[in-house]
Amino acid sequence: MDTLIAYCGLTCTECPGYIATQANDRAELERVAAMWREEFDAPEITVESVICDGCTVDGGRKCGHWAECEIRACAMERSVINCAHCADYGCERIEGFFGFVPEARATLDRVRAGLVA
Repeated sequence: MDTLIAYCGLTCTECPGYIATQANDRAELERVAAMWREEFDAPEITVESVICDGCTVDGGRKCGHWAECEIRACAMERSVINCAHCADYGCERIEGFFGFVPEARATLDRVRAGLVA
């Protein structure tokens, strides 16, 4: 499977929601939803909200956060593959996200360095 990187630097192909979606594994999607409800203290997370084909893919199923994601909206407006390709990389919006998900910064830094496609 090719690596799929979200606009924000999350690696979709390593995400348990994405993996379960691609496997069409309802039981695993239920497990992921339960895990995320606890991990993020978010009782609103449902199986339907973790189903995802990746935010950068045209069409397909999108996770529950897709519609409200400011990073995705910005990247789409700027027509960049992901934030690593943005002239304003390191902006306040993405830096704030990195505070919660430092591995996303590492991924996007590797993309900027040409180490990841």
